Amino acid sequence: MTGPTELPPLPDTRLAALRSEADALQPATVALRREIHRKPEQGLHLPRTQAAIRRALDGLPLEITEGKATTALTAVLRGEQDGPSILLRGDMDALPLQEDTGLEFASEVDATMHACGHDGHVAMLASAARLLSARRHELAGSVVFMFQPGEEGYHGARHMIHEGVLDAAGSRVERAFGIHLLSHVESGLITTRPGPLMASNDTFTVQVIGRGGHGSSPHNAIDPVPAAAAMVGALQTMVTRRISVFDPAVVSVTRIAAGTTTNIIPETAELTGTIRTLSEATRAQVKADLPAVCEAIGQAHGCRVLADVEPGYPVTVNDPDQALRVLDLAQRVLGRAELMADPIMGAEDFSYVLQRVPGAFAFLGACPPDVDPAEAPTNHSNRVRHDEGAFPAGVAMYAAFALDALAG
Repeated sequence: MTGPTELPPLPDTRLAALRSEADALQPATVALRREIHRKPEQGLHLPRTQAAIRRALDGLPLEITEGKATTALTAVLRGEQDGPSILLRGDMDALPLQEDTGLEFASEVDATMHACGHDGHVAMLASAARLLSARRHELAGSVVFMFQPGEEGYHGARHMIHEGVLDAAGSRVERAFGIHLLSHVESGLITTRPGPLMASNDTFTVQVIGRGGHGSSPHNAIDPVPAAAAMVGALQTMVTRRISVFDPAVVSVTRIAAGTTTNIIPETAELTGTIRTLSEATRAQVKADLPAVCEAIGQAHGCRVLADVEPGYPVTVNDPDQALRVLDLAQRVLGRAELMADPIMGAEDFSYVLQRVPGAFAFLGACPPDVDPAEAPTNHSNRVRHDEGAFPAGVAMYAAFALDALAG
């Protein structure tokens, strides 16, 4: 595909060598990835991972600061000419999974695994910092490298924003770019789309309170179980009848809990689940409608209802021009790119950055060459594997985005 004609292209002479330079850095990229993969850490406090990144960046002309509330790490590369600043992001944290891949560098930490490619993100970003450091003379401005903990549900990007990552170079970054590996997409393929790319994610809990009693005499109790069951169906009807099919929402009840044994009607039942939307307007509507529907059903059954929606990540929305620019760069740097037809309903906290700065988030295929993409274990599987052969494409794309944005 080709990019939009209204965006001035970066001369191909500046792009031609990026892939070969990224290839030359591949041993260091793989070494860092495997070091982090062996010793994964969860959440907002990742001291081993932070230390590994610092070692990988040692000797580069970077201004490095560490997070205060977290083990975030921000590195600023200043070009040899004045100009704006842009941001490149890689997330650092692992998941609570027991790895079952059989890899020689598999996790050595019990019940913790890099199952979403964050180890690869960190390694690609660190190598991009090295590549761009060697090209400082071509940068009319500054690059902010955002090494972020706590993406997996901990709002790590928001913590870094609050501590000033968007102003780390002395002025507000003007563009932002992030890459995410996908294990079930052809290795080395960049894919993204303008507008909504990933969904918001909110969590709901509904407690249904009745009156317990003997299972043989339901008329002497107020049974919360049928009320809870009715809510499950009603929430699906709510989505199909109140939400536009052209601005969709997903409401999934993923857990129902009630009772202790066969002959007791419990006093309470509980529903929990997830809400996914692709616009903030629909998100707000579902967050308002869900408690109202459940409360009305509870009242019809004589039960009290306590419904709570816990906010998660916002919708990840790509700036249209920046998304098309990324696809154009991928076509010229890597020789191929793919425009995504539809968003995906997973969520991502890079959304906090894109709420504040025009930018783009893109996926990089990393399906192992010996696996059919249709059969590959996906991200968040304990058997997922990411092809390290895709890493030079990611390194080159990080560098291309910076060179294009800061072309003198």
